[in-house]
Amino acid sequence: MIAAISWVPKGVAKSVPAVAEPPSKEEIEEILKSGAFERSEESENEDHDEDMDADAANQGDEVAHALAAADALGKGSKSTSSKSNFEDITDGLRELDMEHYDEEDNGVELFGVGLGDTYYPSNDMDPYLKDKDDDDSSEELEDITIKAEDAVLVCARNEDDVWIYEDPADGDSNMYVHHDIIIPAFPLCTAWLDCPIKGGEKGNFIAVGSMEPSIEIWDLDIMDEVQPLVVLGGVAEKKKKKKGRKNSIKYKEDSHTDAVLGLAWNREYRNIIASASADKLVKIWDVATRKCDITMAHHTDKACCTLLSVQAIAWNHHVPQVLLSGSFDHTVVMKDGRIPSHTGFKWSVSADVESVAWDPHSEHSFVVSLEDGTVNGYDIRAATSDQSLGSKPSFTLHAHDKAVCSISYNPLAPNLLATGSTDKMVKLWDLSNNEPSCVASTNPKAGAVFSISFSQDNPFLLAIGGSKGRLEVWDTLSDAGVSRRYGSYGNLNRS
Repeated sequence: MIAAISWVPKGVAKSVPAVAEPPSKEEIEEILKSGAFERSEESENEDHDEDMDADAANQGDEVAHALAAADALGKGSKSTSSKSNFEDITDGLRELDMEHYDEEDNGVELFGVGLGDTYYPSNDMDPYLKDKDDDDSSEELEDITIKAEDAVLVCARNEDDVWIYEDPADGDSNMYVHHDIIIPAFPLCTAWLDCPIKGGEKGNFIAVGSMEPSIEIWDLDIMDEVQPLVVLGGVAEKKKKKKGRKNSIKYKEDSHTDAVLGLAWNREYRNIIASASADKLVKIWDVATRKCDITMAHHTDKACCTLLSVQAIAWNHHVPQVLLSGSFDHTVVMKDGRIPSHTGFKWSVSADVESVAWDPHSEHSFVVSLEDGTVNGYDIRAATSDQSLGSKPSFTLHAHDKAVCSISYNPLAPNLLATGSTDKMVKLWDLSNNEPSCVASTNPKAGAVFSISFSQDNPFLLAIGGSKGRLEVWDTLSDAGVSRRYGSYGNLNRS
């Protein structure tokens, strides 16, 4: 499955990514101490148990078939006399003429004029191999080269995949996996960031939240890397206890203590990233210092609910200090990072929160998608500090038959919102005047849809990921309804 998708801005990635140096002995020892391989191995073993059972059954059938064939051959051979077998062997040895083997002339070669033309001390001296090596090298270089016009996406699967979507301006689009990033735990969320962690003005990094309590940050300009560049939080020490007792876990200072479910990078304060976790907490991290600056526990318990994870998080595009979070406690909370002690503003919703998104065209509006298939829109100007009064949504949209796992505003066309659901459908909505109307819908054949995202560079390209684990990209302007209503924005973007 694809749990999350992040677009990488065009022109940011290195045209030819570097290849990581093999890890040193000390680095290998550190990886082994961390238990990353152990956790990965346990996960893989669980995932493949059923497949192995099925393979064993298939192999059993194949062995039985082979034994039957061998038995049949054996019966055939019994009908042949031992005398005829001996004669066959004698004729074969006579034909090989092994007695005169050492007397053969080694100087004569078919289609050749001697050893000199067929042997070279090195491949570099062989003109045939040299040309082939040059061709292979140029092909390999072409395969890993990222062009300026290529769109780059990162998909969170069992491993993080870096995909290339080639611009279809000259014909049909082409999409392929450029390289993989192997991570120790199943990834749940991603956030691209350009904070210059390694120096310089900007970088090209992906932050990954997973079933582990840590946030890993990887350099996308390096292939075959075995360790993240930065790890925020995580397990400091894990002691195994005797059978029947729970393992003792010691976490790093200010770390989450459960899976990281949501990540949001602050585009204005580029060293800041926010995280939401199954431990019910929201944390704000400084990537430069690699420390947690603020921890917020504003999603309170409810007696009727056991799953209280904070699932979704988003920074306001226009007021970058304002953070929105949504939880399984059926609430959405808005907090100002400048005054963390303030209780903030809270909205109650009818079901578990799946996703939240600020309107990029208005600092006052946001939408929240829910587990029951609805999408609510809110205007923060109608919020009240008296939480008992509540605040009614600007609109309530029954968007899907099942959970709406992901929502994405179009960055160019105002009021255009995409929704993706576990009912396998992706829909586009016009939210003008708080009266939503469906503009287009499609079944992208991605299975249950878990993540969708509009591209900033090509605003009408919508990336889609779901339970089938295959990335899909929908050119929404190819739909007649979308083209009629928003085609002028597409022409403006091309110019």
